[in-house]
Amino acid sequence: MNKILSFITFLLFATTSYAQNRIDGVWTGKLNAGAQTLTIVIHVNHDSNGNTTSSLDSPDQGASDIPAKVDYCSSDSIAISITNLGASFKGRLKGDEINGEFSQMGYNFPLNLKRGEEKLNRPQNPTKPYPYKTEEVTFTNATDKAILAGTICYPTNYQKGKTPVMLMVTGSGLENRDEEVFNHKPFLVIADYLARNGIATLRYDDRSFGESKGGDVKNATTKDFARDAEAGITYLKSTKKFGKVGVLGHSEGGSIAFMLGAKDKVDFIISMAGIGVKGDTVLTAQTNKAMELAGQTKRLTTLQYRVNTMFQKSPWLNYFIDYDPAADIAATRCPVMAIDGDKDFQVISSLNLAGIKKNLHENKYNFIREYPSLNHLFQHCTTGALSEYRSIEETVSPEVLSDMAKWIHALK
Repeated sequence: MNKILSFITFLLFATTSYAQNRIDGVWTGKLNAGAQTLTIVIHVNHDSNGNTTSSLDSPDQGASDIPAKVDYCSSDSIAISITNLGASFKGRLKGDEINGEFSQMGYNFPLNLKRGEEKLNRPQNPTKPYPYKTEEVTFTNATDKAILAGTICYPTNYQKGKTPVMLMVTGSGLENRDEEVFNHKPFLVIADYLARNGIATLRYDDRSFGESKGGDVKNATTKDFARDAEAGITYLKSTKKFGKVGVLGHSEGGSIAFMLGAKDKVDFIISMAGIGVKGDTVLTAQTNKAMELAGQTKRLTTLQYRVNTMFQKSPWLNYFIDYDPAADIAATRCPVMAIDGDKDFQVISSLNLAGIKKNLHENKYNFIREYPSLNHLFQHCTTGALSEYRSIEETVSPEVLSDMAKWIHALK
């Protein structure tokens, strides 16, 4: 009798544990917030003591592992609070879907979650084995005590001393050598395309990020990151393995490219979505475009933007606001390819390409182009909003890749 009772108790305990854990796992859904649709991912887990933990991801905004407080959790229901966002979610399990409501700042939105993570298709990401040679290297910025780790891609028809090579410089914020965002790897895609078309590249992890070591990050400005790039150019020239040595900079990297051009450090420049006017003007235009995409009618003047940010203790932002690229652009004498998309809301193309064209020294090889329907990442898009970056499968427009390779090969 006791054995039978013990067995029944075990079955009840096992059934109860399973029921309580049915809601465990990763749940994904689309939140329709009016002006935009955001992917929401909620993680639920029971530990061995029966305690429930949860966290939230907003992958379209690049946010992950946001702590969530579990207010209630049963075999088929859950309620969580995301204090950092002033938000909450409550839902009930029906079949293999949680039907619920997401609340934030007094607004309620329906949110239905399906089990599992959203699988992203990135067809342009190359896979090994590559048809060309790669080499892992390091170079040093002695001034800032930074050791930068990167990858050289040698093209399939590499010729020592003749093949052109290009240093690739990422945009603002610490990024790896692929400039990876939302599982897009634009620098890897570009390096792969160029290697298959006779052009070598060196891309590297930003200081104190990835495999790179050292270098102050907290107080670093664009000028400091430019010294890292200059060290990369010096390294490439010291190897004596290549012909012309150029630089490709994206966004902030575009400013760095012109800084190197002004110092006559490179043979050619590709500026992808680089700025052409003063930093405060760039950021004001960016803010106004973001408000427009969000359906707001308010617009800021440059003075208002500066007042709003004057108390932010950010050395990088303070430098960027006051940085005017005009002098560096005007001092650049090497061939320049300056490109952007007309849907770029981070660096408004019409404003910045005009600034570059106005200040750039005339050169028969200069190539300035605004591509239709491309965003800041040079993806074909609808609005250019940040929320689209992740949902778009394309990483870099094939037309842009083709134009870059053709332009470099046309240089004499």
